[in-house]
Amino acid sequence: MTEPPTVAVVIPCYRAADSVPGVIAGVGPAVTRIYVVDDACPDRTGERVEADCRDPRVVVLRHDVNLGVGGATRTGYRRALEDGADVVVKLDADGQMDPALIPRLVRPIVEGEADYAKGNRFFGLKALREMPRTRFLGNAALGTLTKISSGYWDIVDPANGFTAVHASVLRELPLDSVSERYFFESDMLHHLYLLRAKVADVPMRARYRGERSSLSIGAVVGEFLWKHLRNACRRIWFVYVVRDFGLASLELLLGLLSLLFGLVFGFIEWRESLVTGEPATAGTVMLAAMPVIVGIQLLLSFLAFDMANVPKVALHPRLKP
Repeated sequence: MTEPPTVAVVIPCYRAADSVPGVIAGVGPAVTRIYVVDDACPDRTGERVEADCRDPRVVVLRHDVNLGVGGATRTGYRRALEDGADVVVKLDADGQMDPALIPRLVRPIVEGEADYAKGNRFFGLKALREMPRTRFLGNAALGTLTKISSGYWDIVDPANGFTAVHASVLRELPLDSVSERYFFESDMLHHLYLLRAKVADVPMRARYRGERSSLSIGAVVGEFLWKHLRNACRRIWFVYVVRDFGLASLELLLGLLSLLFGLVFGFIEWRESLVTGEPATAGTVMLAAMPVIVGIQLLLSFLAFDMANVPKVALHPRLKP
């Protein structure tokens, strides 16, 4: 018989003094430690928790400067690792996630099926109807970008902030390189893929009470697009060039070169045809079209390989001493 794993919960807090007491109260006995991270909160969430909360599991951590949800979570992660936690859960302070679902969330990790588990609010039609339309559209768009940049094509709702990670995998992550603010969840998935960590989706239902998100889509859309593009390029370079150059790598390289040649050659010939007034010959058209068709076919073949190249075996059992 082995001892049950110790589970710690990290709750990043900013302007959450009214909701976080209820979140803490809902955390069940399966959790051994609760880290409330006051991210330079103007309503002094940390002080209010220390004054009102009688749960001996609660530890309040404070930031002098606001670092964002990612920075606060990283602080909680590091403290949980120092205290010897086996599994670390991230739970938002706004009360949308039911703390009673923590045992369900950590089960794939405890049973050795996954290294990282995350909530999935899109598992059923009823759950979708309960989600505000703007949230659904935003999450759907963000989810598509995250699939491309992270490589986890089989997961749903990647922006979900209700997550759990095995401590041995967390120690391998370069936490200082993970985004500090709202891009945190997407960036975590990107770095987990580079480790080849197994990620599991866990069905859940969120509780919406009409609260407004502090995330402004217009303010971050440019930043998110740039970071997703950067992560996608970095992932493809590392996985298909540096770590393992194989048939898929050749398909990507030849596909890009063929597509680029066809487009450039076709544009040059089209422009010359406009200037001279003479239509391009059938041979010229075919010479431009064929590389484009071949390039698209090669890129589609690479995409199919990449979508199947999702980590399928948990990493943490191999990291144990």
